[in-house]
Amino acid sequence: MTSSSLASSVKEEWNQATNKACDAANSVGEMASQAGCAVGTMASQAVSDVSRKADDLVANAGIGIQGLGDRISKNTPHNGMLGTASQAVAKTVKDSGEYLEGAKLSGMTEDVAHLIRRNPIPAVLIAVGLGWFAARKLRS
Repeated sequence: MTSSSLASSVKEEWNQATNKACDAANSVGEMASQAGCAVGTMASQAVSDVSRKADDLVANAGIGIQGLGDRISKNTPHNGMLGTASQAVAKTVKDSGEYLEGAKLSGMTEDVAHLIRRNPIPAVLIAVGLGWFAARKLRS
């Protein structure tokens, strides 16, 4: 074998090895991409499940609050000034439970966001006040 044919043979083997390395790298890249997509899908599903469970918990709390409103209504006076006040409280508690059951957590966050957009200055003032109060409590 001559030196030129040896060099040609080495060059050909080097090219084959380079091609195999490129193919392997591409395969690894594709597998990593597929794994990344699978992880992203699983994370999205987990967030969706947590959100759904939080909504269910808030709806169940709403049902419980409605029951509390019913018990208040049944066990308090119905006549006179005390009866009027207690029935108003019972109705407010029951309406709150119905809101929680219907709106759930996702609806509540949308309502709060809408309220903040409509009233930005009071929202900022409330946030500053809550921050001040929390800072005072943390220092104590």
